[in-house]
Amino acid sequence: MSNDKAVLAYTLRLADNTLILAQRMVELVAAEPELEEELANANFALDYIGQARMLYSYAGELEGKGRSEDDFAFMRDEHEFANLLLVEQPNGHFGDALIRQFLFDAFYVHQLEALARCSDARFREFAARAVKEVRYHLRHCSQWLVRLGDGTQFSHDRVQTSLDDAWRYTGEMFASDETDRAVQDCINGPDLEEIRPLWRRDVEEVISRATLSVPSDDWMASGGKQGRHSEYLGYLLAEMQYLQRSFPGASW
Repeated sequence: MSNDKAVLAYTLRLADNTLILAQRMVELVAAEPELEEELANANFALDYIGQARMLYSYAGELEGKGRSEDDFAFMRDEHEFANLLLVEQPNGHFGDALIRQFLFDAFYVHQLEALARCSDARFREFAARAVKEVRYHLRHCSQWLVRLGDGTQFSHDRVQTSLDDAWRYTGEMFASDETDRAVQDCINGPDLEEIRPLWRRDVEEVISRATLSVPSDDWMASGGKQGRHSEYLGYLLAEMQYLQRSFPGASW
């Protein structure tokens, strides 16, 4: 894989992660347990959408075929998306959605910190902005996780089950492939083997404060980064892309 193709593919992976997670969070509007949490969720979703727009715009420049951020978001098929399987999982109850964001953000913070030190100026600019938002997201959901885990027996058991169910999707974050290795080599991009222990340390610290148990590292699901997704992504895209697919080029 050439350096240019690797950077483009990596840019789309980053963008797809933030867009798909944002879409899942948008589905939660008017479904959160508190008004304050409702506003926080909506603002976090907007942060991710803003990040996705920046990355899709950069991908369009790298590709050089005239595709816009809307084209990448709304006119690609399921197998063309390269997001992690974790972020496409359905919302379930509040604990499920909380655990999904916590596990992803704990990884994403370190990924952004590494990108802020890479040799690609656009990635550095993006990461310097995005990491401030994601650090706040992580702090917010960590506080909620401690609140639920160290709360009632019912909330503890429910969020432990959420953690156990989501854990199988965490291995993919650190499964380095050709794209990851090429970006690491050509622009001094994130080293997933260096990020893994940092992620583990942060996650275990919060899980301990929440009086929860770290799940065992058994079988891990993978394939999202290569375009092989769970059944849930197709339904998400069908809803998200409906307007643009039905009325191509529509504008307000």
